[in-house]
Amino acid sequence: MADAVAQPDASAPPLSEGQRVIDTFIAPSKTFMDIRRSASWWLPFVIGCVVTFGLAYAIQTKITWEKAYDNILKQSPKQMERMEQLPADQQTRSKTIAENFTKYVFWCAPVAGLIVVVVMAAVLMATINFGFGGKAKFGQMFALFYYAFLPISIKAILGIVTIFAGLDPDSFNMNNYVGTNLGYYLPADFSKPLMALATSLDLFTIWMVVLLTIGCAIIGNIKKGQAAIAVWGWWVLLTAFGVVGAMFK
Repeated sequence: MADAVAQPDASAPPLSEGQRVIDTFIAPSKTFMDIRRSASWWLPFVIGCVVTFGLAYAIQTKITWEKAYDNILKQSPKQMERMEQLPADQQTRSKTIAENFTKYVFWCAPVAGLIVVVVMAAVLMATINFGFGGKAKFGQMFALFYYAFLPISIKAILGIVTIFAGLDPDSFNMNNYVGTNLGYYLPADFSKPLMALATSLDLFTIWMVVLLTIGCAIIGNIKKGQAAIAVWGWWVLLTAFGVVGAMFK
């Protein structure tokens, strides 16, 4: 019976948006059962926007986008080599374009995130419903992702605190800005695929995947083991793509 899925208590009072956010951290099953009642997702979205803009502001004022992009180049030898092969004027122009692109993408991340969540929710819903006979609805899956992403907001807050606490701009890594994974502590010249793998094993990422697993079982009305196969299966696949992609950096 350990694999049984908790069912919503019809007599339980509905949760407020604030209660949902709090329960995501201390009693996630309550939040996910309440999503079956209402697929509202605005509060975690607002929280995500606030912390993203806060992190962008910290980077812009304490690190600068120029330094952030220079660090990206240093962490990608092949990209650096291609840049250095360009004439001086083209290097300057290319770097300016890349810096602005990095900046605007970061500031617009919440909007771009909506598109990403739409795709991920649709894919996971299809996996649960067609692969395991689940009964998940798209709106519920969409809301689930935003609540499951809340731990990433904590990571962003840690990043903001670290930057304002005096982080050396030369050591800032936009793709891995907090030491919550082994990749953060590996030397820059370490094997790129292994670095990508070590970085993917992040405390907050794993926390997010665990929340998605719990939520999929409840929202899809499937067994926890089936939800784990669906969620962790996609996570392993995406991690593998990231490791392979790192070979070409």
